[in-house]
Amino acid sequence: MNTHYRDTRKIDPTKGAVLGDNTPNDADRIEIGPTQLAFREWEMAGLQLPDLQAMRRYRWERLTQHIVERGYAGLLVFDPLNIRYASDSTNMQLWNTHNPFRALLLCADGYMVMWDYKNSPFLSTFNPLVREQRSGADLFYFDRGDKVNVAADIFSNEVRILLEQHAPGNKRLGVDKIMLHGLRALEAQGFEIMEGEELTEKCRSVKGPDEILAMRCASHACEVAVASMEAYARTNVPAGQTSEDEIWAVLHAENIKRGGEWIETRLLASGPRSNPWFQECGPRLAQNNEIISFDTDLIGSYGICVDISRSWWIGDEKPRPDMVYAMQHAHEHIMTNMEMLKPGVTIPELTANTHVLDDKYQAQKYGCLMHGVGLCDEWPLVCYPDKAVDGAFDYPLVPGMTLCVEALVGEVGGDFSIKLEDQVLITEDGYENLTKYPFDPALMGER
Repeated sequence: MNTHYRDTRKIDPTKGAVLGDNTPNDADRIEIGPTQLAFREWEMAGLQLPDLQAMRRYRWERLTQHIVERGYAGLLVFDPLNIRYASDSTNMQLWNTHNPFRALLLCADGYMVMWDYKNSPFLSTFNPLVREQRSGADLFYFDRGDKVNVAADIFSNEVRILLEQHAPGNKRLGVDKIMLHGLRALEAQGFEIMEGEELTEKCRSVKGPDEILAMRCASHACEVAVASMEAYARTNVPAGQTSEDEIWAVLHAENIKRGGEWIETRLLASGPRSNPWFQECGPRLAQNNEIISFDTDLIGSYGICVDISRSWWIGDEKPRPDMVYAMQHAHEHIMTNMEMLKPGVTIPELTANTHVLDDKYQAQKYGCLMHGVGLCDEWPLVCYPDKAVDGAFDYPLVPGMTLCVEALVGEVGGDFSIKLEDQVLITEDGYENLTKYPFDPALMGER
């Protein structure tokens, strides 16, 4: 009998049968979730926890609505983050990104089926919205060798039978990131393959009430972790005995301590390595009287992405005037652009009316003004005027969207870059900045 063992020991007998996020009050939850440390910190901060059962139902209903509105028989997803959105379940997420062994089908009538790793069907059984667990969606060469086509035929036949039962007569199927043999097999079954990624990105762009609560909690946990990283850097950098990697490792550790999941990049650089931007952290020893800039790109508690950036001056001298000016200019950039955010404003309007960086910073400005954020960096993208493509993002902002507002300020050939980024919620009448982390007062010219 292959029954997954469950430890029923309580983690807090004062909380009753369920925790504040409406999940079982035991120390052995299947789904990745916050730790006791995170719960304590959120309680001290006065944060309201999300109701995860309500959040899961909101996502299921919203995805189903988008499927029906497009006239699709169903949606078949392989992207681990789309699977997470639909089911709130995970399985070796980073490994899954380059070995796509999971798939999820949501039919137009709301019936949901998960194909998981053959020995781990139990990983989504905590969510009753997932009606079936199967295996066999691993259509990559490493796993199937020269018989990938056979596995793809079996899998596509299962999909056909399911959709004949739950959306009879409809052969339009939304699909996101599928392997080549899988696509060919589905087409051989007579399906008209539609753009599933368009559906999922627009669906995920508007957050429900409990997703917003989850993001507030994740943001708090991320900022506590960033504060630990800053304290470590300010203690150890002046001695010249800590590397960029060691500083960055603090953020990883503190994220995991609170039930966070992973960090998508290694974007922390010190001194001259911060210019040009996008050098990831390495073994360089950070030096006293230098700038450290970073971008969290952090997948935190509840699987929510918290994508914020800061630049710190660490030293016993004052930063140079050009550094202070760059910091103030970057701050003005994100704060001015944030003021444009409200329901009804269109993405092309944000592009056209952006705060304009000085000419000397134009060549190395960031790749976008703003971007959506949820389980990761998401749709939409707000481009600078010189990078905008007509018709690519002709949509208005609506309440419930969450955006990251960016600035990268550094001169070509310079010895530093300023990187700033705040995470913002579109409200019914404007916006709310969810990011509370302070800007370095030394670089802001305040001391």
